[in-house]
Amino acid sequence: LYIYLAFFNTGWSLPVQGKETWGYVDVREGAHMFWWLYYADSSSFKDLPLVMWLQGGPGGSSCGFGNFEEIGPLDTDLEPRKTSWVSSASVLFVDNPVGTGYSYTDSEEALTKDVAMVAADMMVLLREFFNKQTEFQSIPFYIFSESYGGKMAAAISLALTKAVQKGSIKCNFAGVALGDSWISPLDSVLTWGPYLYSTSLLDDYGLMEVTRAAKAVQEAVEQGQYEKATEQWSITENVVEQNTNGVNFYNILTQQDDELMKSSLNDNGYLSAMKFRHIRPLHRQSLSQLMNGPIRKKLGVIPKNVTWGGQAEEVFESMSGDFMKPVVDIIDELLAAGVNVTVYNGQLDLIVDTIGQELWVKKLNWDGLKKFSQMKWTALEDPESAGQTGAFYKTYKNFAFYWILKAGHMVTHCTSA
Repeated sequence: LYIYLAFFNTGWSLPVQGKETWGYVDVREGAHMFWWLYYADSSSFKDLPLVMWLQGGPGGSSCGFGNFEEIGPLDTDLEPRKTSWVSSASVLFVDNPVGTGYSYTDSEEALTKDVAMVAADMMVLLREFFNKQTEFQSIPFYIFSESYGGKMAAAISLALTKAVQKGSIKCNFAGVALGDSWISPLDSVLTWGPYLYSTSLLDDYGLMEVTRAAKAVQEAVEQGQYEKATEQWSITENVVEQNTNGVNFYNILTQQDDELMKSSLNDNGYLSAMKFRHIRPLHRQSLSQLMNGPIRKKLGVIPKNVTWGGQAEEVFESMSGDFMKPVVDIIDELLAAGVNVTVYNGQLDLIVDTIGQELWVKKLNWDGLKKFSQMKWTALEDPESAGQTGAFYKTYKNFAFYWILKAGHMVTHCTSA
């Protein structure tokens, strides 16, 4: 049964399926993180796992975009989603880092600077969550992520593994899944040109232009000038757009929205260009109206001075010095510690293209890499198209890689748990 919560002065009614709860955790002085939990739609949620979902950006809202646009129980029209992950797991959305979505800071100085700080904040939240929601302490707990959320998920998973070993957090951590994740930014950028060229989206001249721009990113990274590398990354995106007539970085079979492309190309600042390409699509007007209207009223705990997504640009800017740094070494540590690590990637994604993902995997020091590399992948049938291949996968020991066909950056738009 659905419980309908009507709100005055709006034309919305909110159907809520099953049990849910939410709240804030003060992770540091002046830093307040919001979380939202949906219990699994089951007679006994304890028989199903708990999944935490982390969005990208940094600055993209899990409680907004991940919840209403991808895997939550309701879509943006507040209609029940047929492929909601809540049918198979309890789902915990966290607006992370602080300043994202409903999470907020009292000053810009309290925003996070790198993934180590992000992980430290999340440990505070998870410690309080599992101390209060004790029913989840023994349930298998997985971290799923998308885009930059995967980079944060890697750091969070390592910190959580250590916290569980020390006994400071009580939970049954079962593994991490990295979807189209920004694990090795340079490997992604350096393969944009070859990928677009191989799919007939660049000619020889365009390939030369994109390659030259990507090499500037590489030079900055190799010199340890990471803020400059982030700026050059945005410049490279401009070069890609100019030479492909606005290819969509999230799905190469579509084009960038004309308004977004013109705004990003004509803007003088790379942070503003980033906003148009990678934050605005996650905070589109309809979603913003939903989150700052009826959802805000339903939750009843959002401070009056906090606007959903209001600090998103500042979040990215604060993290810009960390944005282009790789975390491949963290994946190695996770594998060595026995943590189950799964990589899944959309075939049509550009910004985190699959060939870039394959490159960083080949750089792992993991002792199972040689055997993994020698294995033949296995085909998976598309559940919606009988007889059609929907994906390939390989798995060895505690590592798995899934090649998702006909999917872009937002893989979960076409998959369910």
